[in-house]
Amino acid sequence: MTHIAWLGKKTPFCGNVTYGLSTTEALRARGHQTSFIHFDNPKAPGSSTSLLANDPDVSLPYLVKSQVYTIPSPGAQRELRDSLERLQPDLVHASLTLSPLDFRLPELCQQLQVPLVATFHPPFDAGLRNLTAGTQQLTYQLYAPALSRYDRVIVFSELQADVLARLGVREDRLAVIPNGVDTTQWRPADALPSAIGSELQRVRSRLGTERVFLYMGRISTEKNVEALLQAWRLVDTAGCRLVIVGDGPLRSTLQNSYGQMENVLWWGYESDLATRVALLQSAEVFLLPSLVEGLSLALLEAMASGCACVATDAGADGEVLAGGAGIVMNTLGVTSQLRTLLPVLRDQPVLTQALGRQARERVMERYTMARNIDALENLYGELTRTAPLAA
Repeated sequence: MTHIAWLGKKTPFCGNVTYGLSTTEALRARGHQTSFIHFDNPKAPGSSTSLLANDPDVSLPYLVKSQVYTIPSPGAQRELRDSLERLQPDLVHASLTLSPLDFRLPELCQQLQVPLVATFHPPFDAGLRNLTAGTQQLTYQLYAPALSRYDRVIVFSELQADVLARLGVREDRLAVIPNGVDTTQWRPADALPSAIGSELQRVRSRLGTERVFLYMGRISTEKNVEALLQAWRLVDTAGCRLVIVGDGPLRSTLQNSYGQMENVLWWGYESDLATRVALLQSAEVFLLPSLVEGLSLALLEAMASGCACVATDAGADGEVLAGGAGIVMNTLGVTSQLRTLLPVLRDQPVLTQALGRQARERVMERYTMARNIDALENLYGELTRTAPLAA
């Protein structure tokens, strides 16, 4: 079996964290050895990072760490090199954290003669239809030359691969492996085991008896939550409740502006997995009004849970929902589109039930964790049988 040194994040909670933890757990379940290297300053003064070859968890010091980017400490690169020399992995897989260290990894791994894989998942909108999408395009332009030096770069959709190819990343170094979710964990409420069912009962008692329309994710500019709140305020939503799960830089501003709306519940940040599962089990409709996206794990989890899903066509989300698996909006004019859609969803529970079934079927066909790990194993096997590619 393969020994993978996984370089990623464990905190703060975001899609990158979920991706890294769930993927390494699935790889271990298949018998692979994983050593998780992440940014986490030593807890005690004078203590050093763990560099033992049998330690599966290695921490690197950092100066700044957020959901979006990480600034490592000056000695982080040296400590990473020492860690890799001691661990002697068969392959390094970096779930890129938007860090200066990302640009030094190809040289480091070439020196150590270790194949290097990246998962590149910053959000994007290929249409460049808004200022946020233009800003994200700059990130892709900045990273493209460095990505060309990785042995493989995993992206989540053909659309994302096309964006990078146009920016000069060689197509033979791009591997399209969509996100996957554990469909035994994220599943409709009537199929949940009793242990999760008790959590579902607790969550539903807090939510009340109204039909639940749910947003779950970061509350920031690119997620466009304000457009959803504006539409909700303009529509008669009697009998329905909008639940906002998450935190971010715009939460306090939006909550101050829209916090008086009686049928909006600001749940806040939720770290407990069982509670997040129960929230999606309680939701009838999942709403994702993003201006830019990669391939949203929250969307896939909602689909697997049987929610009727409404999302913009930013990133790969429109591709996921195309063909009847959900309702796809344009990133332009989200509020006006939701003003039309929300009354339909309110008045047509039969439609939401049908959309929920189709969403679950789409995930089972294309976006399971098992399919994701199959593809990763094939990629790892290909790279560990050959020497790292030349720069």
